[in-house]
Amino acid sequence: MSTLLIKTTPQSSLLLTELVKQLGGDVIAIKDEQFEDLLLGIMMDSVKTGQTVSKQSIMRKLKSK
Repeated sequence: MSTLLIKTTPQSSLLLTELVKQLGGDVIAIKDEQFEDLLLGIMMDSVKTGQTVSKQSIMRKLKSK
């Protein structure tokens, strides 16, 4: 099984949805906010270090800006 994410116009989405269904696939529509959340999660996973940081350290960094 594979998954494709295609960002398109509403009119094109209708055509692609119809084609995918005729080919026997499933279509799941997501909103832009959900797409952004997905990408943010992927980015976060890619930079994980496994290290923990104290709350005090974070607060110092935020106050310095």
